[in-house]
Amino acid sequence: MKICVATILSIALLLGNSVKLRATVTVPVPSDGDGPAPQVCQQCCHGPAAIPGIPGLPGPAGPMGPYGQPGSRGDAGPRGLPGSVGGTGETGVKGQKGEPGETPDDSNQRVAFTVVRTSSSDTSTSEDTRLPFQQAETLLPGTSFDLETGTFTCSVPGTYVFTFSVLKYSTSDYLNIHLVKNNYKVITTYGISNQRGQLSGSAVLVLQRGDSVYLTMHGRAQGSSTFHYTSFSGFLL
Repeated sequence: MKICVATILSIALLLGNSVKLRATVTVPVPSDGDGPAPQVCQQCCHGPAAIPGIPGLPGPAGPMGPYGQPGSRGDAGPRGLPGSVGGTGETGVKGQKGEPGETPDDSNQRVAFTVVRTSSSDTSTSEDTRLPFQQAETLLPGTSFDLETGTFTCSVPGTYVFTFSVLKYSTSDYLNIHLVKNNYKVITTYGISNQRGQLSGSAVLVLQRGDSVYLTMHGRAQGSSTFHYTSFSGFLL
């Protein structure tokens, strides 16, 4: 008699609970004497599903795939409408007047002149007749003096000293000499009749660039080609 014994053990642990072992054993059945005893088929009992295992580690990254082909260029979009023209801006406020510029430093420039008359005599019936001169004895560079009109023009602002000496022609005539700055008679000398001699004067004047200084005469002044009886001088202090 052939005996098959099958033991199926199922052990499951779920959340700390024990599951009893269940087994089915096929036992031999007595033979009736005609042949081997029949066998009872194995029956199995299924227990509860087990807890899932821990997931495995991720595998290494695969190689980079080939680059794809560039896509085709898209169609150009429609052109936008031109923008509107902007309006005229407001007029700005006028700025303030700037500070006056600095005057160049020409204080070291020297200005001086001495001019004389060489003609015999001149006569004037007006107080505003300018006394001309014919010769410059001293005229430093940069000094502006017009002999024909007897006028000094200031090119370097500062304080100046002016002197003059004029010979009255004869005892029978009178003579007035004026030292003038910009048409203003600063000083006046007067020679009366029956008196012959030098009329002289001097003045200290503060001049700005462009101011003019000259002598005017009324009467008759004497001169000489040999002796310089009449002269006019000026210099910057």
